[in-house]
Amino acid sequence: MTFARVLKYIFEVMKTPQYLVLFDGVCNLCNGSVKFLIKRDKNKKFRYASLQSNIGQKVLWESNLDPEKTDSIVFVVEGATFTKSTAVLRITKSLGGMWSILEVLLLIPAPIRNLVYDFIAKNRYKWYGKKEECMVPKPEWKELFVD
Repeated sequence: MTFARVLKYIFEVMKTPQYLVLFDGVCNLCNGSVKFLIKRDKNKKFRYASLQSNIGQKVLWESNLDPEKTDSIVFVVEGATFTKSTAVLRITKSLGGMWSILEVLLLIPAPIRNLVYDFIAKNRYKWYGKKEECMVPKPEWKELFVD
């Protein structure tokens, strides 16, 4: 299945807006971030999949991101793929409202932003913990997750 077909499945067949957040499904910080987004996404425009899922693995592969080495957040919007701090800032911009103010941080070069991102990512299991299995979404959130 090509990247275009994967995106078509996610965005057209499932009738979802074109915002996909891939996250580390066993990371408590990542799961908390997804819950944060779900609660604030009043229009339900975001869809979610774990990096470990079939769709997550396919999107990584088709985006030329090594699934074995990618453990950061990935944001796919209208066919463009963003990782690390850029993904976080693009997500907050897409969330809208007061969160879009954070877009100004995109003026800081990505290598500098990613130093902070990588430090947090490196310590996230130690600080926030890790699950044995990927998060199972609440029944009312099931429509927001893709496999």
